[in-house]
Amino acid sequence: MTRKRIVAASAGTAFLLAMLGGGGFAGRAQAEPAAEAPAAPSVLTTLFGHTLTAPQGWALTSSGAMSTLQAPEGDSWLVVVDLKAKDADDAVNQAWALYKPGLKLDLEISRPGVASNGWDQVRAYAYKTSPNEKAALQAQARRVGGGWVVVLLDFKEATLEKRGAQVGQAVGSLRPKGYNRETLAGRTPHPLDAARIAALRAFIAKGMKDFDVPGVGFSLIDGGKVVFEGGEGVRALGQPDKVDAHTRFMAASNTKAISTLLLAEAVDAGKLRWDEKAVAAYPSFRLGDPELARQVEIHQLVCACTGIPRQDLEWGFGDRAAPASSIFDTLATMKPTSKFGEVFQYSNLMASAAGYIAASYLEPGMEVGAAYDKAVQDHIFNPLGMGDSTFDFAKAQTGDFARPHSFDIDGHLRRASMAINYKIIPGRPAGGMWTSSHDLSQYVLMELAKGVAPDGRRLVSEANLLERRRPQIALGEDASYGMGLMDDKHLGVEIVHHGGDLIGFHSDMIWLPDFGIGAVILTNSDSGVYLRGPFLRKLLELTFDAKPEADEQIRLGAANFKAGMKKEREQLSYPADPVAAARLARRYSNPALGSFTIRRAKGEVRAAFSGYVTRVASIKNPDGSTSWTSIDPGLGGGVFIQGEKDGKRVLILRDAQHEYVFSEVTGK
Repeated sequence: MTRKRIVAASAGTAFLLAMLGGGGFAGRAQAEPAAEAPAAPSVLTTLFGHTLTAPQGWALTSSGAMSTLQAPEGDSWLVVVDLKAKDADDAVNQAWALYKPGLKLDLEISRPGVASNGWDQVRAYAYKTSPNEKAALQAQARRVGGGWVVVLLDFKEATLEKRGAQVGQAVGSLRPKGYNRETLAGRTPHPLDAARIAALRAFIAKGMKDFDVPGVGFSLIDGGKVVFEGGEGVRALGQPDKVDAHTRFMAASNTKAISTLLLAEAVDAGKLRWDEKAVAAYPSFRLGDPELARQVEIHQLVCACTGIPRQDLEWGFGDRAAPASSIFDTLATMKPTSKFGEVFQYSNLMASAAGYIAASYLEPGMEVGAAYDKAVQDHIFNPLGMGDSTFDFAKAQTGDFARPHSFDIDGHLRRASMAINYKIIPGRPAGGMWTSSHDLSQYVLMELAKGVAPDGRRLVSEANLLERRRPQIALGEDASYGMGLMDDKHLGVEIVHHGGDLIGFHSDMIWLPDFGIGAVILTNSDSGVYLRGPFLRKLLELTFDAKPEADEQIRLGAANFKAGMKKEREQLSYPADPVAAARLARRYSNPALGSFTIRRAKGEVRAAFSGYVTRVASIKNPDGSTSWTSIDPGLGGGVFIQGEKDGKRVLILRDAQHEYVFSEVTGK
């Protein structure tokens, strides 16, 4: 039960701000007739000569200075406007007036962005809406020379959530007239010598200070060798123990590459085929759409391309003690929200299924969770010398380990609860690995060596290792998703990477296959997520002489982060509104997510869920409704909207594409 963060928003709530580096929204009253959609991506040239690539299947219309891209759902629009203006605010106001005259806007927050890719100035805007509008209204102004181009985002949240990669591809492809994209192709990288390593360490230390990150473990690889491994800062706030190369952090979604490596080994052993149907390989694999379930092949379990949406609330509210097999039961209820192969939609539980299916063949006859743990230990951790790594949460949290941190209601850094992180245990192939910068470096070295372990033994065939990087769905103009790995060539060189995010733990692993360069970063604060992009950028600046942007990314990112937390605090009422609190029922239940209890005492309102209790604050929405959200660090999951249905009090929780109604439980 947590607030919808402005500072770390999802695609459905703060897309253009997140691209800067957000907000909610009032959409159009009804869908307009679409122009004919192009069969393939088409290039739009604006009035001032700027260019943008329209996603495949989107309808494109142009009239004078304004071009409109309509999503296939017919309920969402991306609008590009060229104009002259005195400043960014004036440009955005003019664009809205041209697009939708008379629209009343309630600005939530605006932020400056890093001027890059040929733009002289960038600023993003987000506007207030009520949760029941289920919509996102945002804008971004870019200046080059004496002219402005404004991007308006008028979207239903469900459409933005599933088409976020396409929106990102379109907005990311907007370039000034005559601009030649930055490229690192043809350059010979500088070695990561002592001076460059020192510069990266100083950069991380500065970023940690600016973003309030207590500790970072990281490593650097050059020429196929580890040239630095260690850490900065402390394992836990208020304690002296320093982060070192063997400090364990939760790797979160970086676990997925471990699981697909296990699949590759099973294919090597002749136990599975990449094109084998998942239902044939594992009859317990089911989806809420039986026809889709029959189509999915082994390599597509982790492709984020099947149409199965993210839908994380099911595991986030689940029982940490549930058996691994329970994820197959949950998958059996999940239905696609897009066509097979149409858009990038990330699914944690599909990735969990992949890991468990691989393990069932490598360690037959065992309970599938135990089989997975043993298979990873025997087939990956032991051969790679990853002695710090484990899926045993109790073991992981002894000795040299980092604790998670997040922010309280007033923006102060605090130690975060592990309660929600424990919920990943049943689905651990998607995100349950604990590891260190030393250990994750051994994995990256193996990737750079095309399947050969650091000690010279071949762990997996080159063909099946590389199959995991083969593009399965587009992430952007020059970026794609394979099997738990992202492949990005937008700078003219191949960069393979993947991030990981759980409460208080954010990480990335990176390698440039053609140059023997790699890096790992593990952080123990929710603000650590904002170090990842600048860290990669700084690495490229120091090795390839990329344009200097990383320091400005940190400076502006930290200022925007703090402004976002301040704005968020202004929206919260704590102690909660007593009138709204008096209307709350004592107990609520939802058939898919379970139940929780409301407790009121001494002016405070608390919500007691399975495994934890959290204080909550109230939010008065623009439409007069009231929402409830957690204010305790680490206890996140959504915003509950207070209401009534069928004569009962309800609290409604949504992700971008699903709604869960928690109804009042009466009687004993």
